[in-house]
Amino acid sequence: MIRLNRRPAALLALAAALALAGCTPVTPEVAPTVTPPSASAPTASSSAPPVAPSFVADGSAADNLPLFTQVVQTVWAGPDRAAGRAYVDALVAAGFDKAAMQVTADQTTIGNAAESIEFSVRWQDDCLVGQVGPSISDPVAAVLPGLTAGGCLIGQTRAIDW
Repeated sequence: MIRLNRRPAALLALAAALALAGCTPVTPEVAPTVTPPSASAPTASSSAPPVAPSFVADGSAADNLPLFTQVVQTVWAGPDRAAGRAYVDALVAAGFDKAAMQVTADQTTIGNAAESIEFSVRWQDDCLVGQVGPSISDPVAAVLPGLTAGGCLIGQTRAIDW
């Protein structure tokens, strides 16, 4: 009669059970959200073009984030994608207040191109903040809380004197 050592057999069974458990995907049950179409909402067959973001002077920073984002993406797609001034000028052209803006330097202190450029618009207690540069794959735009001391960006910024 062959006698099996029970310890290795138990370990082998446990390892097999763990391996099989790892192969079984666990997916949470999520009920689909169904929103009935409203009379004012365009349908898929509607030929109405999408509405472009616009400046909302009496709105919040969140209300103006779509326009801010569009401006950032437009400049990023152009030839001046690494120039902070291009973002400031484009944001001013879109209606944002230049006096409420901050921008970081385009170059390091030794004259190399900056890895990223940050720029912002203070909007009441919040800030519209953008970041672009060669170290960032895609432009970033977000609404963040403003600094209690004023402004939006921490650290050295350059004068917007043009």
